[in-house]
Amino acid sequence: MPSIIRIQDVSKSYTRDSFEIPVLNNITLNIEEGEFLALMGPSGSGKTTLLNLIAGIDKPDSGKVIIADTEISALNESALAKWRANNVGFIFQFYNLIPVLTAYENVELPLLLTHLNKAERRKHVETALEIVGLKDRMAHYPKQLSGGQEQRVAIARAIVTDPLIIVGDEPTGDLDKNSAEEILTLMERLNKEFKKTVLIVTHDPHAADRAHRTRYIDKGDLVEAL
Repeated sequence: MPSIIRIQDVSKSYTRDSFEIPVLNNITLNIEEGEFLALMGPSGSGKTTLLNLIAGIDKPDSGKVIIADTEISALNESALAKWRANNVGFIFQFYNLIPVLTAYENVELPLLLTHLNKAERRKHVETALEIVGLKDRMAHYPKQLSGGQEQRVAIARAIVTDPLIIVGDEPTGDLDKNSAEEILTLMERLNKEFKKTVLIVTHDPHAADRAHRTRYIDKGDLVEAL
C-alpha cells in the first residue's frame, strides 16, 4: 500500500522563558493508507506534538509533513485550516463537546463550514450517529450521556465530513474499561470497514494492541520498544 502520511526529517522546538526546548528530533515516519498506527511513549516525549503536526494543528520548524499529495507543512495558516477541515477527523481525550448543543448539533458543527444544505447535513449527521450506534440519542445533551456515549458522539463528529485520516489523542484515557473497549472496537471498525487511516496517541498498551503497528517516541526520537 502507498504511504498516505510521510514525515521527513521533522524537528520541532518550543520556546519557554527565552529557553528553546527541543520536542522532536529529525523524525522520519511513513504511514500506509488504511493503516491503524499507535504512538506510545512517556509523558513529554513528543507524541502529541507529532500527532498535531500530522493533523495540521501545528507546523514543524524544519522537515516536511506530506499527507497524500499535499505538503501541509508548506501551507499558510488559511490554506492549512481549510485542508484540516476537509481531511482530518479529531478525537480527543475529553470529548470537547459543547454542553448547550444536542448530540445532533455537536456532530453537525463541522458541516456548517461546508456548502451542504440543511437536508444534506441532516443525512450526513444521521449516518455518522448511526455508525457509532447513537442515532436514538441525537436529541440528548452531553450531560444526559455516559462518558462512552459522549466519546461516540465525538467520533461521529470526527467522521461526519468523511475525512482522509482520523487522529486520536488518548481517545480512551478518560473512560472505564468497558467503555474503552467499545471505543477501540468502533475505531477498529472505522479502519477495517470504512478503510480509514487511523493514528492514535496512547499510554495504554491494551489500546495499542488494537493497532496494526506501534511506534515509540522517547525524548523526541523514534526508538525501538521501550
